Amino acid sequence: MAYLVNQYPAISTTFIRREIHALERLGHSVIRYGIRRPWVQVVDPEDKREEARTRYVLDLPIYALLGSVVATAVSHPIRFFAAIRLAMSFYWSAGSLFRHLVYLAEATVIKRWSDRDKIAHLHAHFGTNSTTVATLCRHLGGPKFSFTVHGPEEFDRPVQLGLGKKIASCEFVVGVSRFGCSQLYRWADFADWSKIHRVRCGLDESYFDVAWTPPPSSPRFLAIGRLNEQKGMPLLIQAAAKLARDAVSFELTIVGDGPLRSTLEKMIQEHQLQSCVVLAGWKTGSEIQTMIQQSRVLVMPSFAEGLPVACMESLALGRPVIATAVAGIPELVRSGVTGWLIPAGSVTALCRGMTQAMEVSDEEIIRRGKNGAARVRQCHDVRREAKKLSNRILGLPASDKRIPSVDKSHHDPRPKVFPDETTPPAFVSTKST
Repeated sequence: MAYLVNQYPAISTTFIRREIHALERLGHSVIRYGIRRPWVQVVDPEDKREEARTRYVLDLPIYALLGSVVATAVSHPIRFFAAIRLAMSFYWSAGSLFRHLVYLAEATVIKRWSDRDKIAHLHAHFGTNSTTVATLCRHLGGPKFSFTVHGPEEFDRPVQLGLGKKIASCEFVVGVSRFGCSQLYRWADFADWSKIHRVRCGLDESYFDVAWTPPPSSPRFLAIGRLNEQKGMPLLIQAAAKLARDAVSFELTIVGDGPLRSTLEKMIQEHQLQSCVVLAGWKTGSEIQTMIQQSRVLVMPSFAEGLPVACMESLALGRPVIATAVAGIPELVRSGVTGWLIPAGSVTALCRGMTQAMEVSDEEIIRRGKNGAARVRQCHDVRREAKKLSNRILGLPASDKRIPSVDKSHHDPRPKVFPDETTPPAFVSTKST
């Protein structure tokens, strides 16, 4: 099989690398295809190894891309013109003819690579351009494909992205949360609802096998995310400024980078927060793990999300989370159980949550952190989730007993925090066969 991702590896997509490695441990041979190299230079040693193993479409010179288009048009004219019609239908929704002709050219390259590598199944991550290319590749006669939708971008503009057309063309589509699946149901024809499955992003032994460390008593907060409007970091700076004006002592480290960095730096200077707020930039996976362990609580002020991996990582290491009640986050974070859920867009609510996290006892922080760790182990073990994906690719039932169970040495004896979740009922397709 092959994975197709727009930019791979990327600092914010370690969950894809974990999923690929878990599939390989199950016996799959996974080829990596990328559309382009990462915009931001990767710093994690694991990501550097993944980059060396990935073949990039846009590494090809322009004449090679054009040659691939011509060769495909000559060898498979009927399929080629059918793919042109599909590309035009995407263009009519999204309004960029040139971009979708480029996607078609990229699809001809993926088709040739798939033929050469004998790819039986292509899996794309994100329902954006990588899945557009996979859809066009399939219409050119390429391999069957599936894709994982994370959100929120796909749910912000589903019509422009042709999400329904992509679901109709694929073998199956994955949502990473119950919320994500519900949004896929919105934009898929009812006849295609049976294609929609939940496979969560997962963590591996690098988080589950780490020795537990007690949280610090000092009020150290950590935030992780891209510095853009969607993540709500300016509100976090405003909340920090309010706490500082109230003479509250705390530390806040923000890991990440992005277009709002200079804006946040100015805000920190204007509010004289240099002694308590640090913009740390991007960090490696091991560095982030250490920073989580050194913090008391993770703060996530996002306006829109899918189901953030940073939330899983913090809970897995026993650190509760203050997060906004958006998208799939309430599936992991519950007030009084694994953290604090707050309304999005409220500086006051952020301040209240941070204040409560400072005021509660260390024992309460530990209790919520351990509840979160149990929840993540129960629902976000990448080995278990990869088996679900593997079964879908192989056409097996989700609970097929031929797939070995999760290693019992990693079983957590603590009671489950949330009720067991049952598999959603199968939908019967009304399509004629």
